Amino acid sequence: MSDRSSLEEINIRGIGLIEEASLQLSSGLTVFTGETGAGKTMILTALSLVLGEKVDASLVRQGKDRLTASATFHVNHEIEKQAIERGASIEDRTLILTRTLGTDGRSKASAGGVNVPSGVLSDLGESLVEIHGQAASMSLSKASKQRELIDNFGGPEIDSALDIYKNSLNSFLELKKKILSLRKSASGREKELAALEEFSQSFLKVKPQAQEFTGLSSEISRLSSVEALRFAMNQAAEILDGEDSGILTSLSTAKRALESVADKDPLIGSILDNVAESYFLLAEVTTNAHRYLSDLDADPERLELAQLRRAELTTFVKRFAESIEPDDQIEELIKRYDQVALKIEDLTGGDERISVLESELAGVLKELNSSAKSLSALRAKYAERLSDLVSQEIHSLSMPHTQFICSIQSPDYSTALTESTFTIHGCDEIAMNIRTHAQGPLVSVAKGASGGELSRIMLALEVVIARSAPVGTYIFDEIDAGVGGKAAIEVGRRLHSLSRHAQVIVVTHLPQVAAWADSHFVLTKNQDGFVNQSSVTKVTGEGRVEEIARMLAGHESSKSAREHAAELLEMNEERK
Repeated sequence: MSDRSSLEEINIRGIGLIEEASLQLSSGLTVFTGETGAGKTMILTALSLVLGEKVDASLVRQGKDRLTASATFHVNHEIEKQAIERGASIEDRTLILTRTLGTDGRSKASAGGVNVPSGVLSDLGESLVEIHGQAASMSLSKASKQRELIDNFGGPEIDSALDIYKNSLNSFLELKKKILSLRKSASGREKELAALEEFSQSFLKVKPQAQEFTGLSSEISRLSSVEALRFAMNQAAEILDGEDSGILTSLSTAKRALESVADKDPLIGSILDNVAESYFLLAEVTTNAHRYLSDLDADPERLELAQLRRAELTTFVKRFAESIEPDDQIEELIKRYDQVALKIEDLTGGDERISVLESELAGVLKELNSSAKSLSALRAKYAERLSDLVSQEIHSLSMPHTQFICSIQSPDYSTALTESTFTIHGCDEIAMNIRTHAQGPLVSVAKGASGGELSRIMLALEVVIARSAPVGTYIFDEIDAGVGGKAAIEVGRRLHSLSRHAQVIVVTHLPQVAAWADSHFVLTKNQDGFVNQSSVTKVTGEGRVEEIARMLAGHESSKSAREHAAELLEMNEERK
């Protein structure tokens, strides 16, 4: 089965009739049999929960607080990568998926022991298991399911063509959206252009500079307080260098006194250094104070100009900025002005730009048309091949005159197609029909097949598709309903054939199907009506003969039934 995944173990606790059960599974064809109500379907229900299906608190066994279901898979490298990307923990390519559900309806999911959303289980389940039952077979009537089947059958070739088509479609839609946006903006273009030009002209008139507002405010503050500044600075200068009691005069006297005795005590040297340093520092301060006084002149004209300039900046900022934080807003307005020219150019050249994009759109549409046509051609090729192979399988399932016909209905690509023709999945409509005899009409699968026939058609499809599909485990829940006799034997044969490519698990009431199994489990109810570990038995040899005899005659002790059962098993062993 190459590098496919496989289901190795199922553990169930507190689900419906099942108190507790653990099943070790192997590759090949595994069947579950047992009397009606023995819990066979509950096993698949538990697995469905593990694979992310919706939960129902009524599934919790009476008397239990919660149910638990877990499944252990051996996965390939691709699924391992997918699981790790979704947060799961995997060791030795073993992935354990677990779901718990309480009576309050709350559920938890984990992958490899790591809590994950239930959607992660669902995503991983799509690559791990395919479950089919009577209800699932009915999905074959849905167009989406039919398209999915033909695309899966086409494998990488159709996947590649579909990717190319989707890329072309995305390019087309994005370009279409861009053109629509430009056309919408064209209606308000004149208004926006006028606003941009008004801003540009105002900016050029004002020509604001970064941090200019703060500089002007400082200058205005100084020019408005010249007399106060002069008085304070004169007073400070007098204290520093007054002839009689100035600090510098006193420091100079102290400095000379210390210098006269510095050679008599080394400690005086350090004190002298500090006094000298203070003297020279204050001397520099004094020089700066006198320089400030000489430069401090009243300039009413300059004060007026500064006030006018600040008012001009304030008006500009209020008009074009979102809030009044002058210097910050001025910097933003300078940046905006740097982009205005490009915006004006885009708006004034809008019609020309739309014209260029429309020409580009025509080329993209041509590519889209071509990629859609290629996808349709591939689907038609594989539809024909699928029809032949599935018809052969159907003939083997005791429907010798029934033909399966998968057809692809595509538009005429030589004509101009409407945009709605191009869907995310392509332009094709897939029809799966059957013809029950050579001269019979084509009838859709859902309308032309009974429940049993529809199950066999679905099985035939799975047998054909499984040869190339990546899913590792197929599960069939009583899809053999309505089938008997020779047809039942052939259903078993095809299930066994499918198990050569993938792991197959089947719940069945048919002894003809069970006889083909590589592994056979029997479920029985205890006297209390529940199922526990001792109620799930893997049968081999005589035990298997007894179970198939029970399925044939309703009683395992029937001699003729045992003989028939042994014959079925022996015959199938020879056919394998």
